[in-house]
Amino acid sequence: MIILLSILIGIVAGLRTMTAPAAVSWGAWLGWIDFSQSSLFFMGSIWAVTIFTVLAIIELVTDQLPGTPSRKVPTQFGARIVAGALSGATITATAGMVVPGLLAGVIGAVVGTFGGASGRAHLARHFGRDLPAALVEDAVAIVLALIIAVAVS
Repeated sequence: MIILLSILIGIVAGLRTMTAPAAVSWGAWLGWIDFSQSSLFFMGSIWAVTIFTVLAIIELVTDQLPGTPSRKVPTQFGARIVAGALSGATITATAGMVVPGLLAGVIGAVVGTFGGASGRAHLARHFGRDLPAALVEDAVAIVLALIIAVAVS
């Protein structure tokens, strides 16, 4: 089950890069997830919560801008993989399975990146413009991240 949650948080990272680590950090800071004894204990600090939350909010705003690059360009894609790996590893750190969680997070991030791009393009065609599709994707990423953070507890 914990590996599945790591894959799912990776998918969130593929949809919205910083939403995944922000959700994991909030889950730890609120006491829903306890990985204080793991090597990734810093993810539950107020610093991690603050930094990832600010980055997630900035990403939610900038993603709506027309000049934002594709999530599939190397820099964007790489950031999603790193965020998925970190978030997946953090979730499985509670069970001492950092490496499998890291790999599961990477797999999820790849799936989320390409699946999210395809889904958003489909929705944008359906709506006739990108903004409503982007907002739907935002909502899916946030809700899924919250469900995962609660489910890990």
